[in-house]
Amino acid sequence: MSVHNPIYHLKDAFFFEVPKGLWRQNWKTLDEVPQFLRDGRPDITDVAEFNHAMDGKILIPQPFGTLDSLYEKKSGFCISKYMVLELLLAGILLLVFSRLARRLGSGEAPKGAFANLFEAMILFVRDQIARPAIDSHDHGHDDHGHDGHHAQADHEGHGHDAHHGGPALAGAGGPAVAVHREVHDGDRFVPLLLTLFFFVLGCNLLGMVPWAGSPTASFSVTLALAGVTFLTVVVAGMLKFGVLGFFANQVPSMDLPLVLAIILKPMIFAIEMLGLCIKHLILAVRLLANMVAGHLVLLGIMGLITTAATYSMGMWATVTGISVVSCTLFSVLELFVAFLQAYIFTFLSALFIGAAVHQH
Repeated sequence: MSVHNPIYHLKDAFFFEVPKGLWRQNWKTLDEVPQFLRDGRPDITDVAEFNHAMDGKILIPQPFGTLDSLYEKKSGFCISKYMVLELLLAGILLLVFSRLARRLGSGEAPKGAFANLFEAMILFVRDQIARPAIDSHDHGHDDHGHDGHHAQADHEGHGHDAHHGGPALAGAGGPAVAVHREVHDGDRFVPLLLTLFFFVLGCNLLGMVPWAGSPTASFSVTLALAGVTFLTVVVAGMLKFGVLGFFANQVPSMDLPLVLAIILKPMIFAIEMLGLCIKHLILAVRLLANMVAGHLVLLGIMGLITTAATYSMGMWATVTGISVVSCTLFSVLELFVAFLQAYIFTFLSALFIGAAVHQH
């Protein structure tokens, strides 16, 4: 019922934990104590023991399921701490970007720290992640190859654009130049990549909020995020090449004799399909591992204080001072890691999508 192992702070739970003084349980009789708590400790007959053990733990109501313990469900659909945090984060992102969309949709230049900060991050995801990773490799070559043609077309169309009010720019006393709007393959996936980036970033940053927790420290969360990328890869590839074409595209083009092709291509196809699943699984594992590792180091450093308390006062004071400074510095590093892991997850997702929508 009362778990003191620090590793449990990394697990998803069905309660929020705050300092005991902020949340006192006031059950009067054993009938008021939740059934799963009484089933877990049938030897306790005094309600005061339950109150003392559960002080500081805010239980999440479970209208759709029953619990087996504070960390495991028994049946039905149970609402966990990470679910609540994810819904809270989704609401915050909805409010922030609804406001930002209204401001940028007016066509005015961004003003203020709020608009400029998020516009810079949005442009970074579009220009430094989506377009380089998803655009066709020969896209830039084609543009350079047609530069002269575009320039000639723009020059020839100058009079037409100027006459009809088309997209033309005129310098002081100089000829007008038509504006050419370049189309990027990666722009279609920018909304998805932005959602992944800010959602992963928000989940990572929640791990630095006192008494909250990082949902990305749960494998079920990171696996679901990787599943979104996997589904996008499959759907986007099938829309581009067709259902059979998507699977055929997994095998690189090779000029092989028929005898070797019959033997090697099925083997390569099986390896590529297995690799397609494995690399998305690793996408989930690497995000989980990086987030859990930082939390474990912080818990280990803070655990030194408890260990030092069994020795002299001087030892305890020295270890406590060093531990607090170390945790502060490591928390700054964790802040950087939160942004870094959001970037890496989004960039790898873009790479996988780019590989699916282009011919091998």
